[in-house]
Parts: sequence; structure tokens; C-alpha cells
Amino acid sequence: MVQGAEIHAKLRLSKKSSYFILIYLYLHLFKKLKKRSMHMKASKKILIITGDAGESFEILFASHRLREEGYFPVIAAPSVRRLNLVMHDFEPGWDTYIERKGYLVESEISFTDVNAEDYEAVLIPGGRAPEYLRNDTTVIKIVKEFWKSGKYIFAICHGVQILVTAGLVNQKKIACYEHVKFEVESCGGIYVTPDEAVKDGRIVTGKTWQSHPEFYRIVFSCLQAVDKKTENTEAFVALS
Repeated sequence: MVQGAEIHAKLRLSKKSSYFILIYLYLHLFKKLKKRSMHMKASKKILIITGDAGESFEILFASHRLREEGYFPVIAAPSVRRLNLVMHDFEPGWDTYIERKGYLVESEISFTDVNAEDYEAVLIPGGRAPEYLRNDTTVIKIVKEFWKSGKYIFAICHGVQILVTAGLVNQKKIACYEHVKFEVESCGGIYVTPDEAVKDGRIVTGKTWQSHPEFYRIVFSCLQAVDKKTENTEAFVALS
């Protein structure tokens, strides 16, 4: 009789232990999945650096195309507020582009609050904004952090001016607006023509908004490669 009671008690203890083990495994798996989900969300975020006088078409096109492909564009500027964008275009009788008032867009984060670790890549559109943003030490620090962490840096048109100031064009093939060519070559860069866009290592550059098809073809090829690598790593961690 005593032996039967002991066996019964052991069975109850065994069931109870199994129950706690099951709960532990469930919570452990939940934490891993939650961590993976948070990481995936962060890895899909793309930082867009701009400010007043940024080129409307380049900024809006970047935001819309990134969303279309499932990414989360985050517009960073000197402060969080409504930005006054511009439109650069070419007209007969002008020796250079003309500038018109463009659309308004809200920035979502200030440069001082940017943490490069939260983003998969950084994209720098053109317009007149890079002309003064290249003198912003925080902007240059952000771009350098992306470079040091091995992440992709995308720049188009005058956006390349920020790469020049950050010291990232030396010995690199660079596509940019033709009148930024001198700055690029003066700092050791290799101006590319007639290609509309080019990838050199982790830097992808394009000439103007007219280069969007070629530029974004390369951009999404790079991002998809990063995503695939991330998914393989996540799958390995989940199974380990």
C-alpha cells in the first residue's frame, strides 16, 4: 500500500516537473521569437538624411519605394518638424538647373537622436540640403558610424557631398551630379560615367533623380542580400 502511494506521488511530481519544464521552454521560445521580431523590425528600418531644401522627388520617391518593398524609411533632419523641400529641374535657356519650391514633409527624428544600430542602411538624397548638412558634425558622425559598422550607405546626386566630407570617396567609384565631380576627384574618388549608378563595396551612388531606375535596382539588390543573410542567421539562432 505504501509502495503504491510512493509511486503515485512520484508520478505526480514527474507530471508537475514536466509542466514547469514545458512552461520554461515556452517562455524561452517566446523570448527568442520576440527578440527576433524586434531585430527584424529594426533591420528593416532605413535612415534618410535630409533637411530644408532637400530634393522633393528624390526624398518622396525613396520613402515610397522603400515602403513598397516592405522597409520602414525614417526621415532624419536637424530637428523634428515640417521640412521645406525643393524641386530641381532643367529648362531650355539655362546653363544649370533651376530651383522651385517643392513639397512639405515631416521629419521623424533629429540627428542627435539617431542611433546607427537601429537601422539597416542609410540613404542620402540630394537637393541643396547636403550643401549645408555636410558641415554638420553630427551628420558626418552618423554616416561614419554606418561605415564602421559595415552597413550600406546609399547617396544620390548632391547627397554625395556628405560622403566627400565624411572621407568615404577615396579610391571609390562614385556616380554623382556632374558638378560634384570636382569635389569627388579632389578627395581621391573615381567619377563614373556614363553609368547612372554604381556600387563600390558598401557604397552605392547615383547621378540624379533621372538615375532612379538604375540606382534603386542596386539599392534593393543590396538590401535583399542583407535580409537573406539576417534571416539565415536568425534561423540558426532559433534552432540553437
